[in-house]
Amino acid sequence: MSEVVAVFEEKMEKTLNNLSEELATIRAGRANPSVLNRLTVDYYGSPTPIQQVANVSVPEARILVIQPWDRSLLKGIEKAILTSDIGINPSNDGVVIRLVFPELTGERRKELSKEVRKKGEAAKVAVRNIRREAMDSFKKAEKNGEMTEDDVKRAEDEAQKLTDKFIGKVDKTVEAKTKEIMTV
Repeated sequence: MSEVVAVFEEKMEKTLNNLSEELATIRAGRANPSVLNRLTVDYYGSPTPIQQVANVSVPEARILVIQPWDRSLLKGIEKAILTSDIGINPSNDGVVIRLVFPELTGERRKELSKEVRKKGEAAKVAVRNIRREAMDSFKKAEKNGEMTEDDVKRAEDEAQKLTDKFIGKVDKTVEAKTKEIMTV
């Protein structure tokens, strides 16, 4: 693969990684510590991710236990969870916070799978935008005399193959997450 296309492959890889991170935050009926990834708590004046101020464990399939290293953070963590979009009420016993994940209803599973497909579509659009950016840069290079017409054609073919490959990866990632959500 040419160096010209490698830059765009890196961008597409980042798009795929971003999609995977976003999908990890969608809960699928089982307790998963990654649902807390975007939550921060005020720790001595600075917003800090919960995983950096507490021990997060999964003692049972549908229970998440958050044990802060500093007990004064219990209220802050509880508030962060309540104001988030997780949709679970935390149970605070003065030592740890428990999140009990309810079994997902069929309707909620369908909603979540729609959300997953939307995120997948957004990732595909991002990949296609990267392809367009690549094609534009090839044409500009040809116009400036930096690439020959044959080089541009080869680079465009490589960029198209790369786009097809990453759209396939996005589809597989979305399909796997949808299957995970729909599994009872």
